[in-house]
Amino acid sequence: MPVTQEQADWFAGAFAQLVDNVDKAILGKRDTIRLVLAAMLSDGHVLLEDVPGTGKTVLAKALAATIDGTHSRIQFTPDLLPSDVTGVTIYDQSNGRFEFHPGPIFASVVLADEINRASPKTQSALLEVMEEGIVTVDGVPHPVGAPFLVIATQNPVEQAGTYTLPEAQLDRFLIKTSLGYPDHETTVELLMDSANRARASTISPIIAADSIVAMTRLASEVHVDAAVMAYVSEILSATRADPDAALGVSIRGGLALARAVKTWAIASGRTYVTPDDVRELAGPVLAHRIIVDPESEFAGVRGADIVERSVLSVQPPAYRAA
Repeated sequence: MPVTQEQADWFAGAFAQLVDNVDKAILGKRDTIRLVLAAMLSDGHVLLEDVPGTGKTVLAKALAATIDGTHSRIQFTPDLLPSDVTGVTIYDQSNGRFEFHPGPIFASVVLADEINRASPKTQSALLEVMEEGIVTVDGVPHPVGAPFLVIATQNPVEQAGTYTLPEAQLDRFLIKTSLGYPDHETTVELLMDSANRARASTISPIIAADSIVAMTRLASEVHVDAAVMAYVSEILSATRADPDAALGVSIRGGLALARAVKTWAIASGRTYVTPDDVRELAGPVLAHRIIVDPESEFAGVRGADIVERSVLSVQPPAYRAA
């Protein structure tokens, strides 16, 4: 069923309120908050590559509080086991049967802190839950519920004792972004309020978790003209043909972008997707999926540069159908 303008206006209003509420805890990072919310409402997950102390935990807690959901934080270490993430089945002698004890992955918003410090086996356990939304223990499936958002972080500076995320796992994250340091005015404001060490605890819920599920369903029904999807396809092809790319964006990346631009469009109060939506999200959705040629990477070329060149090289459609 096509999205009506009334529904789009309601969605845009609710999205703006969500951003405003989370912004009370994470000052001056509205663009990043919008990207994280867009990922959640597109049934995706987020990878934050940031130095320590930029507010990643506060962001996760504030988001969970805003949607009246649950929050958990998993500190990934080399000795972390898959069962420490997903949960374990324990024999209960009192009733003579095995009972499943859920792990910290069973939450609305899960912060997987420094994911690249865990072993590949533990990383893959998280990957399965992210993709399927189900934890399987001893052959029994356990749905994690909805909404479900994983915010994984990795430290780009300190790489000693870490396990690099394989390209196939990076491809599972809808968006890769960063918070970064706040600007001067925001820094001063945070320093003046230094006594408040639990900013996220002051956030009150403004929307029910069920409404987030309804918003996700509504976003998936936003109209996309075939010409816009052809535009996305040509951008994907351009990344693969770029001389600095050892491997371009896969079809999974294209599908992720197709989902994300629908959410981005309705968050702007529109019932249809425009080429501008594609251009705005191409970097955050596609850049981390590109494997840069080693020589080009040594010369300073990044995945974001290849995406930017690819977008500029493709002529956007001259019309759209609402």
